[in-house]
Amino acid sequence: MLVAKRFVAPTAAPRAKPAVAPRSGIARKAVATPVLAANFKPPTVADTKAKFLAGFNKPIASIYNTVLQELLVQQHFMRYSKNYQYNPIFALGFVSVYEQILESLSAEERGAIFKAYVSALGEDADTYKRDASALEQAANGLTPETLIPDANGNDVQKALATIASSSAAGTFSYNKFVAIGLFRLLELSGAKEPSALEKLVKAVGVKPEAVNRDLLMYKGVLSKLAAAKELMREFVEREKRKQAEREAAKAAKAAAAGSESSPAQVQA
Repeated sequence: MLVAKRFVAPTAAPRAKPAVAPRSGIARKAVATPVLAANFKPPTVADTKAKFLAGFNKPIASIYNTVLQELLVQQHFMRYSKNYQYNPIFALGFVSVYEQILESLSAEERGAIFKAYVSALGEDADTYKRDASALEQAANGLTPETLIPDANGNDVQKALATIASSSAAGTFSYNKFVAIGLFRLLELSGAKEPSALEKLVKAVGVKPEAVNRDLLMYKGVLSKLAAAKELMREFVEREKRKQAEREAAKAAKAAAAGSESSPAQVQA
């Protein structure tokens, strides 16, 4: 088996421009964000959080909101790190995490929160979705043996080649969403052997130890979330039973009061 499946207002300086993929297909190469410009001052975590709340101002259940806020803070620092590069595999990893965390919400609510979240980071939600979908479709046509970097291959192989090239040049900025994206590609290609993960990770120039660590951490987050959802489900069911019991007792009391008043009404 593989390892695991499954945020002081800024000064008036220009914000980093989001990496936008072509309208069809996926981004053909990673797009570096100019965070090193001498006159650029990245927004603070508070700014990013405020943008998210402005983009989606409806209440979010605490079990989801806590995880979302933690992810937003982590991704803020990824987004504004000096070597940050948008990559479709990174997008696939994030979309996979997001969908699993908020799977219990309606598609409409998930979509609205997703747009607010990605926009708060100065990026394009549609690009994330489009690139993730394109990679999933392309990966379905691959096998573990053909899941390799290839600048002349399909969308997945080209995206892997971009990471491998950046890694070789020492400019690739690894993060846990890349690890999850790589793992998701292995799932889609039908990989079953643990060695497939190590082979793919080494092929793109990423340390297997870092990937394994992040996947285990991700598995832990999902386990905690699942436990929290179960507690909430039990709480809701318990409250429903109590409410039903209260209503039954109220109905019984009303019925008893009605029967006691009946003889008097007859005599009258």
